[in-house]
Amino acid sequence: MKKTQVDHAKNGILTAEMKEVVRVEGIEEELVLERVSNGSLVIMTRTGCPPVAIGKGASTKINVNMGTSSAAIDPGSEVEKVIVAQKYGASTITDLSMGGDISGIRKMVFENTQLPVTTVPIYQAIVECGMDNVTIEDILSHIQKQIDEGVSSVLLHCVEKRMLEKLKSSTRVMGMVSKGGSFTSTFMLLNDCENPFIDHFDEIMGMLRKKDVVLSLGNTMRSGCIHDMRDSAQLMEIETNASLAKRANDLGVQVIINGMGGHIRASDIPDSVRIYKEKADFPLFVAGPLPTDVAVGYDHIAGAVGASMASGAGADYLCYITPAEHLSLPDPQQVREGLIAFRIAAHIGDSMKYGLSESDLMLARRRASFDWKGQAEVAIDPERPAQMCPDEGPCSMCGDYCAIKIMKDYLQGDADAQ
Repeated sequence: MKKTQVDHAKNGILTAEMKEVVRVEGIEEELVLERVSNGSLVIMTRTGCPPVAIGKGASTKINVNMGTSSAAIDPGSEVEKVIVAQKYGASTITDLSMGGDISGIRKMVFENTQLPVTTVPIYQAIVECGMDNVTIEDILSHIQKQIDEGVSSVLLHCVEKRMLEKLKSSTRVMGMVSKGGSFTSTFMLLNDCENPFIDHFDEIMGMLRKKDVVLSLGNTMRSGCIHDMRDSAQLMEIETNASLAKRANDLGVQVIINGMGGHIRASDIPDSVRIYKEKADFPLFVAGPLPTDVAVGYDHIAGAVGASMASGAGADYLCYITPAEHLSLPDPQQVREGLIAFRIAAHIGDSMKYGLSESDLMLARRRASFDWKGQAEVAIDPERPAQMCPDEGPCSMCGDYCAIKIMKDYLQGDADAQ
């Protein structure tokens, strides 16, 4: 049986991927071994591509969602989004395509990025087989097919009937907003069965093990608006995902837990991270979260606010949000805007978790000396400031009355007089 990163770590063997994580993330070798072994650090890999470390001690990573829908099928645009995502610093890509030639689109994604790719296999199973006709054999077949194609991670929603009963009697405004969760729940209700991913869990883990594919446990019960507070259905899902994550780790499979994403009022974000981390110290993946519902058209900004708080509180992995959230599929420019917003959020979060970065100090020093080109080079998105700044001297906001220049000239003159 092929050894996974977890297997090697438990045997004290530092793999080439672990060595790269040591170099890139600056984590000591012993800690990398310990954290990969216990599951608190995941190394997402893809053949011929640099590994991506997600979890304890690693910088906060950012995922970019892309993919067609049944209402918007433009493979060329999706490829452009993938290229934009890699260019502007995404850590991973998730292909959520549900329209057109899904396998063909995924092939184009692989061909146009070196980033790890995640999929939600039940999406393609539902599109190709139909909600009323899809079988567990179909779903398992699609998981295997996508593993064989080279995905680095698959996302499964492990909702249970008891959670659905709680949801049925809840007073939520938005109910269930998870697409993959709704597909899985509908399959369970139509077939009067429990969750197929849980019933066939060990079999699926065996499939993932063969190529060291990361299991991502979905967040079916997340809130769809800030007035939908944390409830018993969410707490049940936290417990279930924590238990399944431990089971996967025991089987040698790396795991990420999707949690507390969606919409959460700002004051609850740090506590929500704490609850997840107390239940299980596996990497926590957060979509957003959005701390307000009225920022439609600007949800990338609202989401970045929530994401910086979540990252600072201990979340490890952020799923970006674009200005098109809740409205439409994003175009490539909106992908860039959302990604940059979340890179800023991750940077702020890392400064809270690990301390201030050298890049902020470098930029401040260059700003103090009116080194406009140097500032742009250190910025998260160098292209934007390079288009806006002057060639030399103070900027047009202050002109001759720049506070920095005035005081620097005065203090320098005072020093010269002495």
